[in-house]
Amino acid sequence: MKKRITPDDIPLPAKDLCTETDSCGSISILMHNKGVFNRIAQKLFGRPEISCIHLDETGSFVWSCIDGSSILAIGDRVKERFGNAAEPLYPRLILFFTELRDCGFVELTEKK
Repeated sequence: MKKRITPDDIPLPAKDLCTETDSCGSISILMHNKGVFNRIAQKLFGRPEISCIHLDETGSFVWSCIDGSSILAIGDRVKERFGNAAEPLYPRLILFFTELRDCGFVELTEKK
């Protein structure tokens, strides 16, 4: 069972993760589809070798805040930028980072 994420955790991008930023500032995460089953799907069904996960405005902003700050500090920046539109802020951030962690896009460390 994976550790429960708390606002004190510090997210960091996974090693070997590639991202792209477009001219509007939107971030896309590039996921390399590796492994036997992915190779079969690529050959038989024309699945892409690299999948591109596009983050929305909020997700792109949160991703750009991943700089060694805790989720709590990132939440403060999100609140300042988006105001009440970000609410419920911390449950959303925890869910967002849970998804990123489960997909292997971020690693979380405990605040020291």
